[in-house]
Amino acid sequence: MVDITKKWEKIRTEYKRYLKVDRRLSKNTVDAYMNDIVEFSHFIMRTYGVLPERVEQPMIERFMMWQYEKQSSAASQARRLSGVKSFYNYLLINDKIEQLPTDNVDNPRRDRTLPDVLTVEEIDAMLATFDMTTPKGARDSAIVEVLYSCGLRVSELTSLKISDLFFGEGYIRIIGKGDKQRLVPIGSVARNKIQYYMDYRTPAMRSEATLFLNNRGKPLTRVMVFNIIKQAAMLAGIDKQISPHTLRHSYATHMLEGGANIRQVQELLGHESILTTEVYTHVNRKQLRTVVEDSFTNIDL
Repeated sequence: MVDITKKWEKIRTEYKRYLKVDRRLSKNTVDAYMNDIVEFSHFIMRTYGVLPERVEQPMIERFMMWQYEKQSSAASQARRLSGVKSFYNYLLINDKIEQLPTDNVDNPRRDRTLPDVLTVEEIDAMLATFDMTTPKGARDSAIVEVLYSCGLRVSELTSLKISDLFFGEGYIRIIGKGDKQRLVPIGSVARNKIQYYMDYRTPAMRSEATLFLNNRGKPLTRVMVFNIIKQAAMLAGIDKQISPHTLRHSYATHMLEGGANIRQVQELLGHESILTTEVYTHVNRKQLRTVVEDSFTNIDL
C-alpha cells in the first residue's frame, strides 16, 4: 500500500506541473483540479487499492455514487467528474494508459438555475450608499462601477494594475483565465471614479502597481470585495442573493437587453464558448441557437 500511495503522489505532482506549465492555468484553477484529484485518489486507494493506470470505469462510477451519497450538489459532482476526466486525459496523452476509463461515465444532471440580476436602479442605489468624501467610499464606489460597467470577474478586478488602464484609448486590459488578455471598453463614469479614488491614495500607496488597495496599502482579496458588495446591497435594501458575480451577470444581461449581439458579449466577458455566455445571461434560446449555427456555417473547411 505504501508503494501505491507514493505512486499516486508522484503522478499527482507531475499532473500539477502539467496544469501549471503546459496548460498555464491560474493558481485557483490548478488548486481546484488538484483538490478533485486528491479526493478521487484517496477514494480509489481506500476502496480498491490500485494504481492510477489500473482504475476502471466502474470504480469511477462508484466514486460518483459516493459523491451523490455525500449529498454534493449536481454542480459539485460535475466539477469532480470534470477533474477526473482531465487527469485521465493527461495520462493518455503521456502514454501512461492506452484508453480512457472515463469515456462512458455519464455527467450528473444539473439544474440550470440563473443567478439574480440587478436592475439599473438597484445598482444606482448601491452606489448611493458610499460616502465619496472618504478614501474607502471612493474606492468602493469605483469597485462597484468597474465590476458592473466592465463585466469583470472578481479575480480580474483584484489583479487589475494601474498599467492596465488606457483611459486615453477608452479601454482597460484584463488578464483573464489562463492568462488570456482581452481589452474591455471603459466609460467616462468608471474612469472618473477610478481617478477620484486614485487622488485619495497616499504617497506610499502610489508606488503600488495594483489598482485597488486595502487601508494598509495591500491588494484587496476576493473576500474583501465580496463583503463590500454585500454591505452595499444590504444598505440599499436589496433583498437578493448578491455577490461580485451578480454585477458581471447583470452587465451581460443588460447588454443583451440593450441590443448587443451575444457574440460581442461573449468576447467582452472573455468566454471561450458561447454556450458559457448563455449560462450567465437571460438569453433567448432561439437567438443562441441561431448564433451557434452561424458559427458552424462560417467555418472555412
